[in-house]
Amino acid sequence: MVNTIGNPLSFGAKVLGAAGHDIGAALHNLGGEAAPRPAVRRIGLTDIRAALSAGAADFAVFRSDVIVAAAIYPVAGACLIWIALNRELLHLAFPLLAGFALVGPAAAVGLYEMSRRREAGQAVSWADGFGVVASPRIGAILALALGHLAVFVLWILCAHWVYLATMGPAAPASAAQFLRDVITTTQGWAMIAIGLPLGFLFAALVLVTSVVSFPLLLDRPVGVPVAVVTSVRVARESPGTVALWGLVVAGALVLGALPFLVGLAVVMPVLGHATWHLYRRAVG
Repeated sequence: MVNTIGNPLSFGAKVLGAAGHDIGAALHNLGGEAAPRPAVRRIGLTDIRAALSAGAADFAVFRSDVIVAAAIYPVAGACLIWIALNRELLHLAFPLLAGFALVGPAAAVGLYEMSRRREAGQAVSWADGFGVVASPRIGAILALALGHLAVFVLWILCAHWVYLATMGPAAPASAAQFLRDVITTTQGWAMIAIGLPLGFLFAALVLVTSVVSFPLLLDRPVGVPVAVVTSVRVARESPGTVALWGLVVAGALVLGALPFLVGLAVVMPVLGHATWHLYRRAVG
């Protein structure tokens, strides 16, 4: 049959109808479908090792494709530092860079999709990572991502308030002077004593609620509440392992950030792929 364009009115009606269907589906997926609650398994050090090994294997297969896509991570980190250094926000340079980990689980959704497709025996390229936007569950994924973004913004605001309460209100004169004041003054030590535990609480919140939630949303027709609760259940079932996973992620991000953030183009893909495989081991 020959396809015709049709008149503008009929074409517009078809577009509006499709858009309405997509919006309705996205809103429906926020709550998920009526499905059995996912079962969770106890995981241990062996599972972390296996997940990291599988993540590294995925990276080895996708290396050229992933590095092109993953270049966004060091660029995004560099932009955050540039904002801090050029807009009298020097005191927020470290919170901005450290807080990047709070949005990392959402930023790695494309990597989860690539691992999912490879696991299913499908052909995979970097475009498939971005193709996740066409997933029928993109509405729920975006909703959870916005929640993590809100946590990130709240962390930055809290870091700013901590600075004002300890070393403020004047902006740092220079990076060298600011670093010297942080290390050698009682105000600087007070900022560290308050800021580090506060940052730990934010990191723990994101870790517990996202250790498997994004891969689960991508993989199954569950909603945001079920995904988050399942992630919390995994953390409750294996608290030591999840805490160790958080330390592994934090340590890898620090190592990736040391060579002028360039290492993030390798670290982030490996961690992203590994997160998918950890999800597979944690959720039955």
